[in-house]
Amino acid sequence: MRICVVTESFLPQVNGVANSVRHVVDRLGATGHQALVVAPGPGPREYAGAEVVRVRSLALPGYQEFPLGLPGSAVERAMARFAPDVVHLASPVALGVTGQRAARRLGVPTVAVYQTDVAGFARHYPHAFMTGHAERVMTRWLARIHRRADRNLVPSRASHDQLAALGVTDLHLWRRGVSLDLFDPRRRSPQLRRRWADEGQVLVGYVGRLAAEKQVHRLAELADLPGVRLVVVGDGPVRGQLQRMLPGAVFTGMLRGEELAAAFASLDVFVHTGENETFCQTVQEAQASGVAVVAPGVGGPADLVEHGRTGLLHDPAEPDSLRDLVSWASREPALRMHLAANARQAVAGRTWAAVVDELVGHYREVCGQDVARAA
Repeated sequence: MRICVVTESFLPQVNGVANSVRHVVDRLGATGHQALVVAPGPGPREYAGAEVVRVRSLALPGYQEFPLGLPGSAVERAMARFAPDVVHLASPVALGVTGQRAARRLGVPTVAVYQTDVAGFARHYPHAFMTGHAERVMTRWLARIHRRADRNLVPSRASHDQLAALGVTDLHLWRRGVSLDLFDPRRRSPQLRRRWADEGQVLVGYVGRLAAEKQVHRLAELADLPGVRLVVVGDGPVRGQLQRMLPGAVFTGMLRGEELAAAFASLDVFVHTGENETFCQTVQEAQASGVAVVAPGVGGPADLVEHGRTGLLHDPAEPDSLRDLVSWASREPALRMHLAANARQAVAGRTWAAVVDELVGHYREVCGQDVARAA
């Protein structure tokens, strides 16, 4: 098949959307499909044998690291030249709308993958969006995009319910894969642990972007837990503020590849704080790494964690819930081992190869529907 992937983010950005697209393109190429990637901003023009068409972009106010794709004729020209069988809209918000319109004009079916809760995102950046109505406006915009897609893929039950309530139909659950060869308990590093836990502390860590929508300020609730050393892996606009709040924590900055995998596996407890995660890939990576997880019991994590068996779910509405559960896990090695072992077993079949092959099945089905409508 020939697949045009129109994505709101791609390399060199490191985030959930860019990483998912990268894994999709890897697998498509490995299984004989041809892909074209359309992405905003500067970056590589080729990836894994696929051409990457770059379009004009504008830095998002309040979030300079995120280039927002601008509408233009380049998308339709690239799409017409490539002649795809299907267009994959990766987390469509801005550039995805341009791709959707181009696909409709060219008579190509679209599969829209919901991945970013932009309304929830806006809630944490009121200064950037300049209006108290931004959340409602973005919700209506999102609903319009997904109602016009031929098929919509959602990463969790919460996302399914969210879009269904907005009148979006043809919803299908499509979760993310995890690189089990990379994220593995065997990557646990005694050297890292000695460096981070110089007094034998329990290592409690967060991995991800250091940004307002991740609610990383809540890590301060864990700063004075006895016998605990906080480890913060990642970078982002609130890193400086967070370092001032957590002077005793270890900040590693952005890590990738084997360094990231070693950091995950060397933790005792992984904690996530954000409430607006449609999936939460870092939870899955921590589980694959054999680490006990404490995550919010809302959104995507509620699908990934079975409370008391594959992790612990805290209630974001309860002020002491996060602290109490992390404190419990930090005091109980047997509990951590129980949660980690069950979680590793739960993710054992969630390879990227399996989930991208499932995605290709969705491509084939919408192409078949398109042929049937034409007939």
